Amino acid sequence: MAVGFSVDIFFYEAGHPDFLHSFFSTISYHTEPEGWGTKYPLLMQDLYFKKLNWKDAPEALRNVEEIRGVLNKLSPSEVVWDIENVSKQPPWKDKIPNKITSLANYHMIQGTIFLDLLKHALEKSAEYKVDVIIEKLGR
Repeated sequence: MAVGFSVDIFFYEAGHPDFLHSFFSTISYHTEPEGWGTKYPLLMQDLYFKKLNWKDAPEALRNVEEIRGVLNKLSPSEVVWDIENVSKQPPWKDKIPNKITSLANYHMIQGTIFLDLLKHALEKSAEYKVDVIIEKLGR
């Protein structure tokens, strides 16, 4: 089963649900000291749990770039696989490819960084005035 960001006919695949959850867990852990959704509610509450209204896409895009700035300064070893259990490790443990240089480019699929996937989805959302949702494909 795969998940991704869906904007009408556009689908930006993020891969396995656990990997996408790790992406959001990493963001929350390192940027929201008061807890999940306290600093970036559009991304962490609206998008993650429901949908992101297209009218909020410009603000969410600014959030993505702010998050990128923070994660760019953090080592890949600081990834959070599951915010509910921060001691949990990725299936590959600490075997991180050399091309992954920070948490900003840790989460990627087929060479595309998740932050860029999300950015493209938000741009399409604003352009076509269609909400963004996280959708599952397959079983």
